[in-house]
Amino acid sequence: MSDTAQNSASSGGKLRVVIGTDHRGTSAGDYVRRTLERLGHDSYIINACEGSCDYPEQAYLVGEQINSGQAQRGVLICGTGIGMSIAANKIHGLRAALVHDELTAQLSRSHNDANVLCLSADLLGERLIEKIIEAWMGAEFEGGRHARRVSKIAAIERGEDPRLVKDTTNA
Repeated sequence: MSDTAQNSASSGGKLRVVIGTDHRGTSAGDYVRRTLERLGHDSYIINACEGSCDYPEQAYLVGEQINSGQAQRGVLICGTGIGMSIAANKIHGLRAALVHDELTAQLSRSHNDANVLCLSADLLGERLIEKIIEAWMGAEFEGGRHARRVSKIAAIERGEDPRLVKDTTNA
């Protein structure tokens, strides 16, 4: 386990993470759940697929769990991760990041305050998925200039012009 992931889990940073997959992501979803549990987080798979299921429905269910406060973060997995990312980013309050390595996982949290991680079941192996989960769960949002940018994303979500968001961070 990476130092950042261990520090997050050992410092009382236990989070509840909801996992949603389509039929192509089922196996990877099970692996993600086990990895999260090993890191000391509560996790659960919502509406496990039996046969074919559609990724927009899974993204919506994960979004409901996060927006209701039943989970703090979510992981979505489909064949490429692209469909899940597109669907999740349509849901108010979600900042979903499609990542393919540890660096983009870490930056999605530290710079973008992503609360949903999107993964490809077809392009990532178990070891890389494990490293991505460790990096994502271990990273904290840095705030500062990044908070200003996240505020502008929230303005767009509300249908507002992000250029009108006032900078209160002084960064």
